[in-house]
Amino acid sequence: MGEAPENIPVRLPDPASIETVLARLPTGADEAALAAGLTEAFPGFPFSTANVDDQYWRDTRSVIAADGTRIAEYRPWIEAELAKDNGDIGAVWTRLRESDLQISEWHGNTVYAFAPTGPGAADYVQIRLGREVEWRAGPIVNPTCRPWGKDELLDPSWITHEDMSDDKVIAGPLYRLVGRAGSSVIHVRSFLTRLARLEREKREAQRPEMERRVVREVTREGTTETPFLELVPDWFEFVPRENRFFQDWEESSASAEQVYAHWALDVYDYDDKGTREIGFVPRPLHLPEEKLSAGDASVHIMMDRVEAIDREVGVPFGWFFLMTHGNRVESEVGQAIAKGLRNQRVVLPGRDARVLLRWAERSYGF
Repeated sequence: MGEAPENIPVRLPDPASIETVLARLPTGADEAALAAGLTEAFPGFPFSTANVDDQYWRDTRSVIAADGTRIAEYRPWIEAELAKDNGDIGAVWTRLRESDLQISEWHGNTVYAFAPTGPGAADYVQIRLGREVEWRAGPIVNPTCRPWGKDELLDPSWITHEDMSDDKVIAGPLYRLVGRAGSSVIHVRSFLTRLARLEREKREAQRPEMERRVVREVTREGTTETPFLELVPDWFEFVPRENRFFQDWEESSASAEQVYAHWALDVYDYDDKGTREIGFVPRPLHLPEEKLSAGDASVHIMMDRVEAIDREVGVPFGWFFLMTHGNRVESEVGQAIAKGLRNQRVVLPGRDARVLLRWAERSYGF
């Protein structure tokens, strides 16, 4: 999957152009308006959208007046107020608790936009956005409890998100790109190609070390040393789990459906102390009501249940991908069905059987 040629249109949507589209949308625009705005701005990209129920709060806060007028960004403003009183936290608290100043905070829910770029499972663009509102979160300081440290002022723990209500909203809803620059807008096939290349380069850089590595085994007969690469001859051919997810989709019955109609990708791409960390965690857009575990059920009962899951989520062989995600189908279910296949106790379509048996031999998950 990672070696496939990139199938990229002439001009992909870019963050700056997407921001322009978002700025033109009216306050309160719904997902249909978002999809229409993106489709109009980028000819050849028929966008669709989906939301994920994962409410979040940004730590970007503002100081606002009683009438909702924005005065300043919260953290540097508090720092300046502390400086006025020479760092005397008690004096700042006493002075501010008598004011009518308040804190505003941004609250959002993740929305994804998708547009196909070709016939393959990974041939599409994904945009990750937040649909956010700014709300009046609480008083500028805790009116009943004096803070004893600077951090108590800088991190307003007296704000309770459960108090949010429509009458406290002062701006939005509006859309904004969320995530790091390399993860908010991706062409999925290009992303997978880059991911496979980076993994290959990382392992190749370790070749001298791996060629020297041995596995030492001590038995009654003595000590033996075996070169690591004799035990794991395909170590340099490792395929990242993200690439396998899409390969398995394309090679199974699930290929009758578009990946993005059922899954969003929570992408990460960043440097951690000089090491590039890149990948994604798939997020199901449709979950079955009940969780499936192997337990003491027979393989035939498990087959009935996974077929019911497929009908419920609307994807043939969909249970397999839920299993790699791990939220609703346990990996033991896959191992049990794979064993049933090998023992000729159950039957799957040939392409699905090949995918499952390959996974059972070298499993992956998220």
